[in-house]
Amino acid sequence: MRRCRLLLLLALLAMLATVGAWAQSRQVVDLATRPAVSQRYLLLSPAHFDATLVLLVGGGGRLAIADDGTLGAGAGNFLARSSTLFLEQGLAVALVDAPSDRQGAPYLSGFRQSPEHATDLRAVMADVRQRTARPVVLVGTSRGTQSAAAVAIATAEAGGPDALVLTSSVLSDPKSRALPQMELDALRLPLLLVHHELDHCRVCQYADLPLLTAALKTPFTLRTYQGGISTGDPCEAYAYHGYNGIEARVVQDIAAWIRSVLPR
Repeated sequence: MRRCRLLLLLALLAMLATVGAWAQSRQVVDLATRPAVSQRYLLLSPAHFDATLVLLVGGGGRLAIADDGTLGAGAGNFLARSSTLFLEQGLAVALVDAPSDRQGAPYLSGFRQSPEHATDLRAVMADVRQRTARPVVLVGTSRGTQSAAAVAIATAEAGGPDALVLTSSVLSDPKSRALPQMELDALRLPLLLVHHELDHCRVCQYADLPLLTAALKTPFTLRTYQGGISTGDPCEAYAYHGYNGIEARVVQDIAAWIRSVLPR
């Protein structure tokens, strides 16, 4: 167990070093979004990029972004550890932390579909647009898909993303509203669904994917995957749920789709 933790730490340090090499611009941004509340995100930009991805991680949603941009909790999440891969594909990324009033347990649990969360992320998307002057794509994984879908719905009339990517979507959950139960009729934007066919996370079962696709009214693209490596909890980042071992292929497909739907 100690050796596994050491290897994971070394891998994360290597990832952060590579991110630093690829990112031409690295900014930690704190936005005042609600009374006495600030929202932090880390913006990484390559020299040339076509769009900016606002990345919403799963689990508790807390990244513990330090003032120097290093990540604490959640650094191994699929979207967080794939930041370098997105940069290599000519995409900027904005990694969003939990807001200042959700830095303690239970973090984003019970908050992801709230008006306050939508307010925070609307402010992030507006700030990212101003800083990068590029289209904004909202990308969520696992529990982050609940945030991404809810915020895209809440901002459908104004201030929302130009496209939406949902990876390892929450499809059936007795403790919170899963995506098929959301007001998906409001979505009128390019949408990409990404899912691993061997995802055994109890709330993201591949067999339940038709519950989501049947509820969608907006045109969507579906990309499914096999292969890779699954270790540990099936709902965690290094299981099939987190595209362990096939990250580069998944990111390349996401990047190609983004370029196909966004105006040049």
